[in-house]
Amino acid sequence: MKLSHNARPDQTWLRALMFTIFGSTVLVVSYFQLFFSHLGFSRAEIGYLYGIGPLVSVFSNMFWSMASDRYKTVRKVMIILLAGQFITGMLLANATTFGEVFILVSLFYFFYYPIYPLADTMAITTANKYGRNFTTIRVFGSIGYAFFALTIGYFLGSFGVGWTMWLCIVLAGTTFLISLRLQDQPSGGSTKMDLSGLWAILKRRDVLSFFACVFLLAMGHRMNEAFLTITLKELGAGEGLIGWSLLISSVSEIPIFMLLSKYGSRYKELPLIAFAALMYALRLLLMSISHTPEAVVAIQFMHSVTFGIFYVTAVRYITNLVPDEYRATGMALFTIVWSSLAGLLSGTLGGLLIQHAGRQTFYLTAMAFSLTALLGFGLKLLFSVTRRTG
Repeated sequence: MKLSHNARPDQTWLRALMFTIFGSTVLVVSYFQLFFSHLGFSRAEIGYLYGIGPLVSVFSNMFWSMASDRYKTVRKVMIILLAGQFITGMLLANATTFGEVFILVSLFYFFYYPIYPLADTMAITTANKYGRNFTTIRVFGSIGYAFFALTIGYFLGSFGVGWTMWLCIVLAGTTFLISLRLQDQPSGGSTKMDLSGLWAILKRRDVLSFFACVFLLAMGHRMNEAFLTITLKELGAGEGLIGWSLLISSVSEIPIFMLLSKYGSRYKELPLIAFAALMYALRLLLMSISHTPEAVVAIQFMHSVTFGIFYVTAVRYITNLVPDEYRATGMALFTIVWSSLAGLLSGTLGGLLIQHAGRQTFYLTAMAFSLTALLGFGLKLLFSVTRRTG
């Protein structure tokens, strides 16, 4: 397929956006916890601050993504969200008490979480428009994450964790400027979104069972993600080594994304997702028996066969499960289950578990969630095979 002369800048600016917003992910997911610890908050308080974001995002994801579907614009919604991140980041940089931080970080998360399903929606739509695969755009998020994981780790190691929010402000401002150059892509087809149609989709057994299994798998993933940097810090790792662990995770995604981009369509989604769930269980088991920062860093290579396989395959599964006119909302629902609901429970439960039961029990509990998800995906696969042959 021959691309038009507008295809290259269209995709280039979107790739640049992916690069920078996943730089923000490094800070929010991996360094906000250290920043809160720097402010003197307890582990339980850090767990609450991690958990409040997912709670807020349950509503914010649906609000902004439904607005995108209804008004047929992704770009304008993303510009509003990035402006909100910039402003609330400025306020957070000057907050010190737990009450102030709790209120402001809740507002920050209202603008932060919805950017990802909307960016994925734009990437899917843009890729389809030019006959490309979604992962050829999404992979730049992994490259950006890898770049910022290393550079932010060394920067904060040299200048101190207190600079975390100022880096967040710079990244939000940069991403906002990039978003102004994007070409808008309507989030779905020409059919206007109908809420009754969305409700009919949500009541389907195959949709509900899939999201239930995603939630269980997300619990293990989010528990590990929320307390990985704190685990490394307790084992004696510095900010530089923490940066390397994040770099390894993101770089390991890239070859998997490219392989799935080229060969993924040859394989059914459910077997790949079940395999990813099995690898998650093994990864979390290894985390429970690791006692050195070097061992924990080495385990991060498994991010490729866990999150790398799961994420790309799950997005493909959802695009087949949900009609085009509900694309942004469907991706928002996935984000709510994967990040919001699981993040809420994993932050609060994880904080209490790791503080009162210890690190090993914490990771074994996370492994149990992954094994339950594996059972669920396995039953879905068995049911689909039985239905085809029956």
